[in-house]
Amino acid sequence: MRNATLSLIGYALLGVMIVGLGAYWIATSPGRSDAMTLAGIKADVAAGEQVFWASGCATCHVTGGDTTLEASLQLGGGRALTTEFGTFYVPNISSDVQNGIGGWTLAEFATAVRQGVSPEGTHYYPAFPYAAYNKMSDADLVSLWAFVQTLPPVDTPSRAQQVDFPYHIRRNLGVWKLLFVRQDWAVTGALSRQQQRGRYLVEALGHCGECHTPRNALGGPERAQWLAGAPNPNGKGSIPNITPAKLDWSEADIAAYLSSGFTPDYDTAGGEMASVVENIAHLSDDDRLAIASYLKAVPPVE
Repeated sequence: MRNATLSLIGYALLGVMIVGLGAYWIATSPGRSDAMTLAGIKADVAAGEQVFWASGCATCHVTGGDTTLEASLQLGGGRALTTEFGTFYVPNISSDVQNGIGGWTLAEFATAVRQGVSPEGTHYYPAFPYAAYNKMSDADLVSLWAFVQTLPPVDTPSRAQQVDFPYHIRRNLGVWKLLFVRQDWAVTGALSRQQQRGRYLVEALGHCGECHTPRNALGGPERAQWLAGAPNPNGKGSIPNITPAKLDWSEADIAAYLSSGFTPDYDTAGGEMASVVENIAHLSDDDRLAIASYLKAVPPVE
């Protein structure tokens, strides 16, 4: 009788394990974009270039990490992003078929950008800001793809990521996505059309929250402290609070800084922000003012 009871318990535990593993496998399964939703959208290469600059693609993906403007359209990757979870090497996203993304389809590009999933069906690490890009519009996505295809091929192979256990188990990133990836806006409420445009540029394309918002122990953003500043992932210094609690510049001052890199006190943008300003300087005056208007509408966080 005792042996029969133990056997029943064993089978029950095995059943629970099988159900648990099945649930884990389903919950962490990489998703894919529906190609049909993008098929009828006409690409606008000029608009795609604006999306390219607003999204900061050149900042990370330039060949060898060379962030000079002259090199910004050579997207061979190779830059090392050092974090507490490991070192991530930015991949080649040039139009090269062998080493870049020249052989991808639009649907594969959309799946990578908005869902963080590779053409092979594996999760990308969130060093790639798909948690922000998932709010990119269909039209902007199609146009960005068209523009990237016009850029020169670079034959530099992408480097493997150097990530320690247990973070190297990519399937677990499905759990991370379930916990932390959201498609709603961080700032809601009554916003003007200009502020809504700024929100799109900041929260989606510009992915400003990826750096300016603090993260928890698992690397998830602390949304209650949106744009309130954070430690620099490489351990050197900190990234500033850009909510109205600390950023007391006028909208005109903010817009001018995003164009020239000069602060109201005639200091200059440094570090990663210098490259960000180079990108945003390609946008229109209206877009820079929209960003400034949105930042003044962000709830202040001390």
